[in-house]
Amino acid sequence: MSNNVYRVTEIVGSSPTSIDDAIKTAITRASKTVRNIDWFEVTDTRGHVEDGAIAHFQVTLKVGFKIEEP
Repeated sequence: MSNNVYRVTEIVGSSPTSIDDAIKTAITRASKTVRNIDWFEVTDTRGHVEDGAIAHFQVTLKVGFKIEEP
């Protein structure tokens, strides 16, 4: 294993479809502005209920990305 250094940041993704889709949406969007994303961890899962049905899923993720060499 190499001596990588990571920065960890927190992001939140949401989806009306599923938790899986909320995770994928968050990672895809973050990847557009954050380089070297290597891993993620779901730290919180929430949802919104309307008229007795799930209307929206929301997940909080810790995302780790490698710090580039100078």
